[in-house]
Amino acid sequence: MHSPKTRYLIFFQYFGTKYSGVMESVPDQPTRGVQNYLEQAAQKLRPVTPIKFCISSRTDTGVHALCNAAHIDVQRAAEKPPFHESIIVSTLNHFLKPEPIRRIVSAYRVPENFNARFSALSRTYVYRLMTGSSHHSQVPVFERDLCWAPGGGHLNVPAMQEAACFLLGTHDFSTFRSVSSDLPFRSPVKRLDHVDIRPSSGFMSHHYEYRGLQFWEVEFKSQSFLYKQVRRMVGALVAVGQGKLAPYHIKELLEIRNPLAYPVHLAPAAGLFLKSVEYNEAGITAFFLRKLRRKEIWRWKATQTNSNAVRGRCATISAVTSSCAEEGGWPVQQRCPALVSQWFAIAAHNGAQRPAIA
Repeated sequence: MHSPKTRYLIFFQYFGTKYSGVMESVPDQPTRGVQNYLEQAAQKLRPVTPIKFCISSRTDTGVHALCNAAHIDVQRAAEKPPFHESIIVSTLNHFLKPEPIRRIVSAYRVPENFNARFSALSRTYVYRLMTGSSHHSQVPVFERDLCWAPGGGHLNVPAMQEAACFLLGTHDFSTFRSVSSDLPFRSPVKRLDHVDIRPSSGFMSHHYEYRGLQFWEVEFKSQSFLYKQVRRMVGALVAVGQGKLAPYHIKELLEIRNPLAYPVHLAPAAGLFLKSVEYNEAGITAFFLRKLRRKEIWRWKATQTNSNAVRGRCATISAVTSSCAEEGGWPVQQRCPALVSQWFAIAAHNGAQRPAIA
């Protein structure tokens, strides 16, 4: 017999230039995917069955992630308790160290029916642009592969902002997706919730302001995106900024609904970052609270602690858990770590053993 599987939500980041993308690559491919390295490190947890990363958001070669997400199932040998989230994070990061261009940010236990891809409420992408250069060789060395410097000098940002307004809302984005093998199976209708074009800064850019370089961020938020949709939208907006297209042409491209009608160059992968993947925090919190308030904890509290101080702190923690449930906040262990630690410290002083919360 083995222990039941435990599901974790993992947040991770990576510098995408060296990889074939985030998804697992086949063995004979010259460059590997981020998933290959993650799963290789995960086997060091010594699971009963191999660990597979179910990735939330697919990114192509050269695309970076400030925060991508995945869920994994970890099954341990019989009678071994589930790993604490901190063990998952530290172990994976330790075995990812040989190439420190990817990192596990955090991990959370989630219900067994949680799905990192389909449970996501939204995804946010940021595309970085650099203006003021006449040739790509003028891109600062610390910005290479991290932004796009389109030719032609400065961009007409107000015109780009006007054009971006046509993209907001629910549309058929067929013109803004690339042809792929799953083209017939995915609906081109998407709702773009947010688009913003704003000034940004480069790495230590205050040291080379005299060169006249300026950085911009184009941010998009939606529940999901089509294949290369963000890069096509950025390419079209840059064409507006360069005067090759007028703002109203974006509306016309949406109405054409034909991928082959896309008239300008695709924005390169190097400037694109997956900024975040958002989930229903309250739903994950409710799962934690159910675990925290299991009967054995309260039975342990009643039978093994006699101190008035402990009883007072237990009552406080019970009130905090109720408050967390009402507010949709994170679990009490994370909201009030000092309070929980103090509770266990006093209980241990009275000869009681700490219960397993996880």
